[in-house]
Amino acid sequence: MIDPATLWRAAQQQPLTWVFVTLAVYRLAVALNRKTGGHALANPVGLGALMLIAVLLATGTDYAQYFTGGKFIQMLLGPATVALAVPLYANLHRLSRVFWPLLISLTLGSLVGIVSSAGVAWALGLDDILIRSLLSRSVSTPISMGIASKIGGAPELAAVFVIVSGVFGAMLSWPMLSRLRLGQDVVYGFATGMAAHGIGTARAFQRSDTAGAFSGLAMGLNGLVTAVLIPLLLQAWH
Repeated sequence: MIDPATLWRAAQQQPLTWVFVTLAVYRLAVALNRKTGGHALANPVGLGALMLIAVLLATGTDYAQYFTGGKFIQMLLGPATVALAVPLYANLHRLSRVFWPLLISLTLGSLVGIVSSAGVAWALGLDDILIRSLLSRSVSTPISMGIASKIGGAPELAAVFVIVSGVFGAMLSWPMLSRLRLGQDVVYGFATGMAAHGIGTARAFQRSDTAGAFSGLAMGLNGLVTAVLIPLLLQAWH
């Protein structure tokens, strides 16, 4: 008879095991989110991350071993981002009507996100590397890590800040905007994409294709604007 522990150790070495575990954990997180009626605190990404961490700790699996399979899912980030162009194209008629208000909102939102991050970090007495890693927390992970590496931050820390910002942004955006009576799909989607990037965009698509499309637009444009603004602001500061 095969020893279960031996069988599991063999399975741990197979990349597809961790692809399956990741998808299964996320599917469970989505089911729990639906059970709660889509409650903000039951965000699938946050729940999924916590459950996956629990699995890795319980099985004694380090990140390097997990990532032998996780990297295959990460490879899908690029195609998934490009695919956001489909719902955006379907909403081009709406985009043309609100182009200038969105452009102004994007510039101001990016600026406020950078300055507020720096201000809070400075007030807390964080060191220079942490501050530089925190500046790009409102853009997608690949862009944030690239910015951090260019300005003297730590890319790994930048990725952590991005994920935390995305989870909390996705949880809080709808309750806050609805209380302010700013829950229209275009407004909600664009604000969520600026503040919570890909995680927020996934949440916006749960509301509607329009909200998701404008969230994806904000996520992409915010990455470009932030990548330009941060070096300029740092240069002006010094």
